[in-house]
Amino acid sequence: MSREFTKVGVIGLGTMGVGIVEVFARNGIDVVAMEVDDAAVERGKGVLAKSTGRALDRGKIAQEDHDALHARVTYTTDMGDFADCQLVVEAVPEQLHLKKELFGRLDTIVAPDAILATNTSSLPVTEIAVATSNPKRVVGMHFFNPAPVLQFVEVIRTVITADDVFEDVKALAERLGKKPVIVGDKAGFIANALLFGYLNHAVAMYESKYATREDIDASMRFGCGYPMGPLALLDLIGLDTAYEILDTMYKQGRDRLHAPSPIIKQMVSAGLKGRKSGRGFYTYAAAGSPEVVADAQTPAEGTRAGVEVRTIESVGVIGSGTMATGIVEVFAKAGYAVTFVARGQDKVEGVLSAIAKSQAKMIERGRLTQEEADAINGRIMGATERAALGDVDIVVEAIAEDLAIKQDLFRDLDQICKPGAILATTTSSLPIIDCAKVTSRPGDVIGMHFFNPAQIMKLVEVVHTVATEPDVVATVQNLCASVGKVAVTCGDRSGFIVNALLFPYLNDAIKMLEANYASADDIDTAMKTGCGLPMGPFELLDVVGLDVSLAIQKELYLEFREPGYAPAPLLEHLVTAGYLGRKTGRGFRTY
Repeated sequence: MSREFTKVGVIGLGTMGVGIVEVFARNGIDVVAMEVDDAAVERGKGVLAKSTGRALDRGKIAQEDHDALHARVTYTTDMGDFADCQLVVEAVPEQLHLKKELFGRLDTIVAPDAILATNTSSLPVTEIAVATSNPKRVVGMHFFNPAPVLQFVEVIRTVITADDVFEDVKALAERLGKKPVIVGDKAGFIANALLFGYLNHAVAMYESKYATREDIDASMRFGCGYPMGPLALLDLIGLDTAYEILDTMYKQGRDRLHAPSPIIKQMVSAGLKGRKSGRGFYTYAAAGSPEVVADAQTPAEGTRAGVEVRTIESVGVIGSGTMATGIVEVFAKAGYAVTFVARGQDKVEGVLSAIAKSQAKMIERGRLTQEEADAINGRIMGATERAALGDVDIVVEAIAEDLAIKQDLFRDLDQICKPGAILATTTSSLPIIDCAKVTSRPGDVIGMHFFNPAQIMKLVEVVHTVATEPDVVATVQNLCASVGKVAVTCGDRSGFIVNALLFPYLNDAIKMLEANYASADDIDTAMKTGCGLPMGPFELLDVVGLDVSLAIQKELYLEFREPGYAPAPLLEHLVTAGYLGRKTGRGFRTY
């Protein structure tokens, strides 16, 4: 049986419900939109008018189409008006008893062949379905916010959903211009099961004062290209909604990583629910406003009182790989005299050649002139002996991720570099204090973790140990700003900010694939189109390299001793087989 959807109902006219109304009406379908009372109906009307008005002002919809869209929507407070709808979608608050009651009433109103859909993001669809006399016609239809913009829709099929029901709903989603994925009835489905573990981890990081809210959010925006930082996203979702989703996921899966961080419940109890209440992790200009305003947690501008920044005029770089080459170019382009040390003259020539090639591309694209390139090259000097770094103000090492090799280097630098010179490491996983302790100046040692490619990526994680002097931290923060980078500051523990948040999420995606809940393609689609991420987890894993990913995950597991961080067996098996991703031609996909 293939249903023709000409009239649908939507219950609940909050942000999500109104978005779903707009999606249907934009696609020529008549919509009956219901709320509990006239005041709620008027609020819903206002939200729809604002959304379509914005689209009209931006030229994304013509006046004629705008007017036709509104003409297709009928508002009501009477559930009886759904009697002739072929589909009804509920978008009410995430309370199981409320949804079950609604579906029980709907069941007696709509036609026997009408479909009942829930937009729940975490509650068991099966439990909602059995509140009706015909659970075969109940399905999950989980849109993502904002519904008119985001393409992804999760169609949740329970063990009792009829085949024709989920096929018809999938076909409808495609007609609406969405990318539907069929999944089973498991808390969080695909996107939220992966997203909320990551968000919860970010909250725990904030709660422990490991990094500021601004630095946590900037890390994921500038280090991973995410459209929003995790704490800002939680404010947008609503902390009360986030708590309900995490709590439901934890109760169903008993995964400790989904147990809501205590501060979330405390904030909800205090009425700090995010944007909708005007205050959450950030403070907003008004309830519902996206404008963030300064509050007691907003970092002060400039250097901390009593801390004097050291003068940096010359920079040393050790290494000849991609990262070292990029760092040399970044500093020289910003006007610093750079001395880099490579293992041999051929390596020195290789760095200079790579920089020349990079500059040629920029000149060709009009981003650099030949005169500017000549000036940059005039500030770069290559050497094969570490003694050439005797007079530099800071040394940044970018050599192999091997602690013994790095410790030998830092012992040498301790003897070579002048007093007051800062010694920085670009390590992404090794303990910085282990490099600092082999020197006579641990207060001058710091982490300066650039992201690859260093010339393009804006983020630098500035990592202080328990011994790092405050003026060293301030100096490196200022140095990052002077070369056009966004500096985020954190303590010396495995993964720092970005990798500590990113890799457990990637590991969870592998576990989801391993459990045969969804395919790699569906999971990637979910995270790209549902959450707006630049790459899906399996695309990213294959780019990073499965061996690199496994090494980082092992480091995190060793550091935190968290069972949920144990590397997924499938990842270990692929690495053992030599399937390391793009670089070997095969990883989670074949290239």
